[in-house]
Amino acid sequence: MFSFVDNAGITRVKTVPMHRLSRAAQYGVGASPTFDVFSFDDVMNPGRYVSGPDGDLRVVPDLGRLVELVCQPGWAWAPADKYTQEGERHPGCQRHFAARQVEAAGRAGLRLSMAFETEWALGVDDSAFVPVVTGPGYGIIRLGQVADYACDLVDALERQGVSVEQFHPEYALAQLELSVAPADPVAAADDAVLVRHTIRQVSLRHGWRASLAPCIDPDGAGSGAHVHLSLHDERGPLLTGGEGPYGLRPVGEAFLAGVLRELPALVAVGAGNPASFLRLLPSRWAGAWQCWGRETREAALRLITGVAGTERWAANAEVKCLDATGNPYLVVGSVIAAGLAGVAEELRLPPEIHGDPAGFDEARRTTAGVARLPATAAEAAERLAESKVLAEAMGPQLHDSLLTVRRAEAERYGRTGAVELVELTRWRF
Repeated sequence: MFSFVDNAGITRVKTVPMHRLSRAAQYGVGASPTFDVFSFDDVMNPGRYVSGPDGDLRVVPDLGRLVELVCQPGWAWAPADKYTQEGERHPGCQRHFAARQVEAAGRAGLRLSMAFETEWALGVDDSAFVPVVTGPGYGIIRLGQVADYACDLVDALERQGVSVEQFHPEYALAQLELSVAPADPVAAADDAVLVRHTIRQVSLRHGWRASLAPCIDPDGAGSGAHVHLSLHDERGPLLTGGEGPYGLRPVGEAFLAGVLRELPALVAVGAGNPASFLRLLPSRWAGAWQCWGRETREAALRLITGVAGTERWAANAEVKCLDATGNPYLVVGSVIAAGLAGVAEELRLPPEIHGDPAGFDEARRTTAGVARLPATAAEAAERLAESKVLAEAMGPQLHDSLLTVRRAEAERYGRTGAVELVELTRWRF
C-alpha cells in the first residue's frame, strides 16, 4: 500500500502484490494528475495547471519507510512521492515540497524536529455518531472504557516503528489524544499518516469507528492536529539559551515571528475545510487568534519552555490552528517556509499575550496587535492567495492546486449549515 495525501487532506492509496514491489519502486504506479485538485467530497475542480483527464503521474514508494502493518495484517505501507512519466519530480508533489523546505533550512544552517498531536472521536461503527466514550473530560472513567483498545493501539504503533509518548482521554465528545516522539519534518508527516490509519484500523477491529474530522458536535470543542517544532543550529537549540523572550535566541525568535506572520495563510493549508471553522472558535483552546504566548492555549502560537532543567531538550513551539483536514506534508513545509522567511528578514516577535483575547475589548486587541484568524474557508483561501511567502515556497503549480481546492470547497459548502457540514465530513477524515 503506497499512500499520498491530496490537497484536501484525504489520504489516497495505490496497492500492488508483494511480488510487484521492486518494479513499483523502480517505475512507480500510475495515478491521474487530477488527484491534485480533488476536494474532500471527491469532486475534481479544474485549476490553472490541472484541468482534465489527460496525463499520468507515477506514484513511487519510499522503501526506506516501508513497514509491515500490525494494524492491518497481511499488508505493508510506505509513503510515496509523485514523479512525471519522464522521471522528473512532479511540481505538485506535497511530500517533495516538505523535503525541499527541510533542505532550505539545512542550507540556512538549521535543523528542525517536528511532531503532530492526533485527536479523534471514537464512536460506534454506524453512519451516525454514537459515542463509545462517556464520562468526564480527561477522566479515568473514560480511560477505563478504552483501556484494552489503548493498549492495542499503542502496541501496534510501537511495533510499526512509531514511538508513542502519551495517550489520554481528551475534553470533547468521545475524544481521545495521542502524542508521538518528534522526528525530522518529513518523517513527522509520514508518522501522522501512519498514526491516523492505525487509529482507524484498530478502532474497526474493536467494532468502533474513529473520526478525525475537526467537528462532530457544533456546540462543543473539536479535534485538532497541532504541530510541535524545535529548532537547532550548530551551537544547539534556538528556542532556549538566548537573551530573547523566555531565552529565545535571535534566529529562533525570528523563525517563530515568521510563522506568526503567516498564520492566516497557514489556516488555509492546515485547516481550510469549511468544517474546520466549526472548531476554530474563540474560547475553545483552538488557537483562533493570531498571537503568541508562553503556555497560552488560546494563542495560535504557543511557546513551551519546559520545566526548569529540561529547557535544552524540551523547549518547543506549538502551532494550534490546525486539524486533520490539512495535508501534513503541506503543513510542515509551509511552517518551515514561513519560519525561514522570518529568519531571512530578521523579524522579532511582538509582545506576548496573556489570557483569552475573546475577553479583550477591541481597543485592547488593537493595542496588543491581536487579530482573529480567518473565520471562514473563503477568507482563509484569500489569505493563502495573498501569501507571497507560501506562493514562492510551493511554486506556482502546487500553490494553484491547493488554492483551487480550498476555494472550491468554500464555494460549495460556505453556506452549508453546521449540522449538515458535520454529517458531510464526519467520516471523511
